[in-house]
Amino acid sequence: MKRILAVMLISLFTLSLLSGCNTIRGAGQDIERGGEAIQRSAE
Repeated sequence: MKRILAVMLISLFTLSLLSGCNTIRGAGQDIERGGEAIQRSAE
């Protein structure tokens, strides 16, 4: 029973870590696109 619980917790932690990375990557890309739009309008 303890082994099953440990595997479930590790899996949950791994999935949350991976989804967090994707979220941060997406936010970074959105910010970069916003900066590029500001540069284009400034030119």
